[in-house]
Amino acid sequence: MTSGQRRLSAVATAALVVSLAAACGGDAKPSSDGSTTAANPSAAGGEGSAQLSGEIKIDGSSTVAPLTQAASELFSEEQPQVKVPVGTSGTGGGFERFCAGETDISNASRAIKDEEKAACDAKGIKFTELTVAVDALTVVVSKENDWATCLTTDQLKKMWEPAAEGKVKTWKDVDAKFPAEELKLYGPGTDSGTFDYFTDEINGEEGASRKDYSPSENDNDIVTGVAGAKGGLGYFGFTYFEENAAKLKALEIDSGEGCVAPSVESAQGGKYTPLARSLFIYPSTTAAKRPEVAAFLDFYAGNINAIAKDAKFIPLNSEQEAKLKADITSLKSAG
Repeated sequence: MTSGQRRLSAVATAALVVSLAAACGGDAKPSSDGSTTAANPSAAGGEGSAQLSGEIKIDGSSTVAPLTQAASELFSEEQPQVKVPVGTSGTGGGFERFCAGETDISNASRAIKDEEKAACDAKGIKFTELTVAVDALTVVVSKENDWATCLTTDQLKKMWEPAAEGKVKTWKDVDAKFPAEELKLYGPGTDSGTFDYFTDEINGEEGASRKDYSPSENDNDIVTGVAGAKGGLGYFGFTYFEENAAKLKALEIDSGEGCVAPSVESAQGGKYTPLARSLFIYPSTTAAKRPEVAAFLDFYAGNINAIAKDAKFIPLNSEQEAKLKADITSLKSAG
């Protein structure tokens, strides 16, 4: 099953539906026009209508997409007439569409850049940055790789920096203790927020990377490439490793304090440095005024950690969860 097809489990779905029903008081009242409204409008979507309609256009990060897709699929069980397609054109590509007014919400695996903010300003598009999960950007190798279990950030830089292009061709070129196995690199394309984050943290400059690697905006292509090459190495979000742990081996990372494996605990506890990061969605202020978008955002935030856990994302801590809900409340009331 691909990430785009992943659904919440029946148990999690049932639990969330029961939770929502309880929040609504379990009752519904007919309105004067014969439609049904919930006894607790805010719990049912915040706009006083039990059944909404419309389309919420979302695009952006392929890393964040499975989380938003999971929220979309569960939300559709409550609001079947609201369509919520989720695209995966990459963080940069998503912001390009968002700032052109083509989408309502942009998924992002990095914070919006100044030039992207300027593009939104030019179109009069206001937005709010919402943190929806935590990620442990994971460096992976083939299961056949029996020589590497931990890499230092310096070794990663030696592999990926621009100066490595055409020169660092084997694992032995990275470290003399490694075999002379051909180093085959796979990674996100330049529109990816994951690419931006990794190059900034590892190479010291956003976008600075060797070009002689196999890029893809589809993380499943990276999985296939690394799994099929004994000397392969790639990187992507933790959730994709979780999905493909039978095919790949995750490496521990040493940034100077010893080797640390990517995990929920190490990311939340701040030990997995420098590759732990926040994941975001960016709704536009205008879109958030529409009842179906407001309902979706309330649903997303109200069930965020149940969705994140079942979709194998690292959930927010209690402070982050409270901030997400408060930020959505402020967004909906913004002028």
